Amino acid sequence: MSGWTQAGFEVFGQHVLWIDLVGNIGALATVWLAIRRTIWTWPVQFASSILLLAASLQAHITGNALKQAMFAALAVYGWVKWVRGTRGGEALAVRPGTLRERLTLIAVMVAATGLVAWFFMATGWSWAPWPDAYIFVGSAIATYAQGRALIDFWWIWVAVDLVGVPLAYWSGLYVSAVVYGVFFVMVLLGVREWRRQYAGRSLEVATA
Repeated sequence: MSGWTQAGFEVFGQHVLWIDLVGNIGALATVWLAIRRTIWTWPVQFASSILLLAASLQAHITGNALKQAMFAALAVYGWVKWVRGTRGGEALAVRPGTLRERLTLIAVMVAATGLVAWFFMATGWSWAPWPDAYIFVGSAIATYAQGRALIDFWWIWVAVDLVGVPLAYWSGLYVSAVVYGVFFVMVLLGVREWRRQYAGRSLEVATA
């Protein structure tokens, strides 16, 4: 990796990468923007994903690097979906997933995690194949569900964060570890806000 990806500063004897810090600030901003259901969620996610991709490659966490590349691609998908969903100045309509949607997401997550973990073990691309695969697949499913404005995507992030915090710490990405912890709190706030928005919209429809 080139010098700019290694640039950083020391905190309590630990080298903190600038790309890790700035990328995670952008990631936190993405969650805050998602809570507010603004279209700016997606361009900010795209930019932060590129920085965190570089940080993950620097730390040799291949699964996390692939996850960031996937985030960048899914940011384009989510951007398109939300633009269509807010056409004409309408607020983004959020909703809980149907039983079929939820079962499908769970089934895909279980099957894909097994396949990705096997791939990581076969290639040696990750020193922690199972948690790396779980985070990679869970992040993909959560971002896909977010693009479809499903409230359930927040709960998927809760499950991902429970593994992401210790993995980031053990990998030496200390800023990422702290940010994952902050994510956890913000995700819970996001669940509450999106459920409130859905309940308010449902009441408007019922009384119309």
